[in-house]
Amino acid sequence: MDLLKKYIHFSDTLSIWVGKSFAWSIVILCFSTIYEVTMAYVFNAPTLWAFDFSMQMYGALFLMAGAYALANAAHVRGDVIYRLFPIKVQASIDIVLYFLFFFPGICALAFAGIEYAGKAWMQGETSWSSPAQIQIYMIKTLIPVSGFLLIIAGISEVFRSIIALQTGQWPERLVAAEETEKILMRKNSEGVLVEDIKEGSK
Repeated sequence: MDLLKKYIHFSDTLSIWVGKSFAWSIVILCFSTIYEVTMAYVFNAPTLWAFDFSMQMYGALFLMAGAYALANAAHVRGDVIYRLFPIKVQASIDIVLYFLFFFPGICALAFAGIEYAGKAWMQGETSWSSPAQIQIYMIKTLIPVSGFLLIIAGISEVFRSIIALQTGQWPERLVAAEETEKILMRKNSEGVLVEDIKEGSK
């Protein structure tokens, strides 16, 4: 079990590091948009590359945030009935669904993406919609990279389920960011908010 926990820690650390690194794409995207708007409306000299560049930044963020979201259990899931089950039943369902649906699709993405990106590099592929003929082989390289990161993260999720089956408890996550609603719910369950209210009424 210690080996499984070490792998989970490695996977979570890697996913969070990659996700945080590519989050800077948002900043770059914002500055490129500001630059384009300024050039177009202030100097009447719009760029030829800004639109395709912004698409690449958004694509990079979308692709590379997948493993980060999985590590933080942030993907949308229909758990209306699922969360009512005991933890061991939840873990069993997760294992089955990961092998039935997750791994086949993600493995196809990763291995087909290698060929897809390889052809783009061989051809020096550029954007057909860009007047500036922006290179797109670099962004296509992220397709297999994101696929393999998701495979690593998916294996970690299976290991979590195995531990939950054995112990009846879900292993803790390396939470990189937490929604305000979850923070308030946790504090309320711990009685923190009740104590705050009592202190405020004095």
